[in-house]
Amino acid sequence: MTEKQLIKRCQQNDPLAQQQLYESYASKMFGICCRYAANRDIAQDMLQDGFITVFTKIGSFRGEGSFEGWLRRIFVNTALGYLRKNNVLDNSEMVEDVKLFDTRESAIIEKMEAQEIMRYISLLPDGYRVVLNMFAIEGYSHKEISEQLGISEGTSRSQYARAKIYLHKLLKNDDII
Repeated sequence: MTEKQLIKRCQQNDPLAQQQLYESYASKMFGICCRYAANRDIAQDMLQDGFITVFTKIGSFRGEGSFEGWLRRIFVNTALGYLRKNNVLDNSEMVEDVKLFDTRESAIIEKMEAQEIMRYISLLPDGYRVVLNMFAIEGYSHKEISEQLGISEGTSRSQYARAKIYLHKLLKNDDII
């Protein structure tokens, strides 16, 4: 069955097609949820909520752009909704200029495996992890992040800077850099 046929059958509420869609995309979407969640249980909840949204809103998918891109947007929004509901950025503060990784450290990080980097990112406090994911991985601007999370652009920049500092400390503590 093609992706187009699968989507059409899901739009008709076909449970077998919904199961196939879930099986096809669950692992990728779970990866997105894990990047935003504090632990796997929360990520699993986000995954289930995301698929409920997908099956509820699949009728609005018009085939403009990729289906996977449409799914990714739903799962990012689901994760952000969860985090907003739990006020993860309530105690955010702004920080001014911070030291970034130097060139030697950046080269070391570039050689790390993606899974290892994601493990370190998962250790970041919620607010730092969310902004780092949105800015560095998902490609949102600080303006978009501020609108999505209901924070100022300065706070978004600050959380991103603090995430890098925290990540730097984690890598330094493990003698990676």
